[in-house]
Amino acid sequence: MTRARPSSPYLAPAFYDRALAEGRHRDIVGGRWDETGRIQMRILREAGLAPHHHLLDIGAGALRLGCKAVEYLEPGHYWATDASRALMLRGREAELADPSRLPEDHLIEDAEFALPGVPDTITHAICFAVFTHLPRDVVAQGLARIRQRLPRLRRLMFTVFLAPETAAAGPFRQPDGVVTHPDRPPYHLSRDEAARLTRAAGFEPVFRDRMLPRGQSLIEAVPA
Repeated sequence: MTRARPSSPYLAPAFYDRALAEGRHRDIVGGRWDETGRIQMRILREAGLAPHHHLLDIGAGALRLGCKAVEYLEPGHYWATDASRALMLRGREAELADPSRLPEDHLIEDAEFALPGVPDTITHAICFAVFTHLPRDVVAQGLARIRQRLPRLRRLMFTVFLAPETAAAGPFRQPDGVVTHPDRPPYHLSRDEAARLTRAAGFEPVFRDRMLPRGQSLIEAVPA
């Protein structure tokens, strides 16, 4: 019997265990460590993030953004979720200049957008290079749960791969060279489809023209 392909490569059996054992906590979150973290911080600050706000980093990985955001925000104002808590803990240990600014219980294992234990004080959230690995029904579910669980949210910044409507039914080569697909990772959406999913979850989408690593597109979702 052929095993079903995981909906995301990060859900493959023992993926995180092997990577952490090999010391690859930076590599498995997509490379371009410092460049991408700086881009994420710039995106958030342009969206109005200030030190007194409360940030949720969804799919935080080894804290590529967290190592910068924790220093910028007031202590205890950074929260993170990921499918692997062990990966986030490794990032806290290895990448933070002052780990005491980030309580361990702010790092929450969550692979289903349930956001258990995340407080309702969150004002800003970012979901960077997460939806690109997930099928559209999971993206729709994730957006809806974020909207429902975070009543004080002002901005959600997230990335997707976009493909023209005329090419979205098959493989599409992104500006940075990666080939995306409608039915397997890395996934793409058409612009209209991305807008529909965002609005269905209770957000108004604003498409930001910015070249991001691997050709991802940035959507600023404003609660409707």
